[in-house]
Amino acid sequence: MRADRVFAYGAAAGLLGDLLLGDPRRGHPVAVFGRAAHAVEQRLWRDDRGRGALHTAVCAGGAVAVGALASRAVRRSPAASVALTAVATWSVVGGTSLAREARTVGRALRAGDVEAARARLPHLCGRDPQALDADGIARAVVESVAENTSDAVVGALVWGAVGSVPGLLGFRAVNTLDAMVGHKSPRYRRFGWASARLDDVAGWPGARLTAVLAAAAGGDPRGALRAWRADAAQHPSPNAGPVEASFAGALGVRLGGTLSYDGRIEHRPVLNGEGRAVEVGDIERAVRLSRRVSWLALAVSAAARSTVAGRRS
Repeated sequence: MRADRVFAYGAAAGLLGDLLLGDPRRGHPVAVFGRAAHAVEQRLWRDDRGRGALHTAVCAGGAVAVGALASRAVRRSPAASVALTAVATWSVVGGTSLAREARTVGRALRAGDVEAARARLPHLCGRDPQALDADGIARAVVESVAENTSDAVVGALVWGAVGSVPGLLGFRAVNTLDAMVGHKSPRYRRFGWASARLDDVAGWPGARLTAVLAAAAGGDPRGALRAWRADAAQHPSPNAGPVEASFAGALGVRLGGTLSYDGRIEHRPVLNGEGRAVEVGDIERAVRLSRRVSWLALAVSAAARSTVAGRRS
């Protein structure tokens, strides 16, 4: 069986597995990687970019190596190769958990239980929930759904199309390292620099594909593209900007603005300023758009890999 078909069948099975099963309650492979990365950090940490780069290389390189060795072990069996790709895809994508958490917050808001929504919001993002009212929580959820559609699903599929199982595991490792050490706290300002920059590079293609597919699958393609062109570059993140702007335009809502992280106030640019304020019902709309984008990303990634394989043969 050709490698492109192995990826297509395996990734589709893995994405379907995520839809039906979600993440395991215990022993999630990403959590196992996180514990290993933390152990490596404990040995390597210094307030130094070089040590941080070494930490990134050891952890991300280790994930890629595991994927390469596993792929090599099953390369003679098409069925085992498809199964490995399916398990790897299921392990690294997180669309179902993303949707579940977003809907949980949405249900609390619809019930008028703002405190319950605040308590659940940290499962989605690092905002200070006590600084947000109901509308602010809804906006934070929609922004998180948009950004994590790229980080938790589309980016992984793109790198899976490029590098099969090693690409899938490598992307998730890089993304996880950024979440662990890539923020600008006193401890990680230098040590996490390499992880943050590598995540920007690895996330670049998936973010642009997510933005394109959100425009195609949303209710207002022109509005999505207009918001992307006009507002994305003003966002402090090179990858979250296009994704959130495109989602904002596609949904007809206004994202961005003032927010709080760890007691620090940030004034983000407004994305799709022509849109209306986010409402609770927009959480479900964002989740459904995320689902459509995820399956379209699978189709595009599989088709791209098949086209490349066809030209080589």
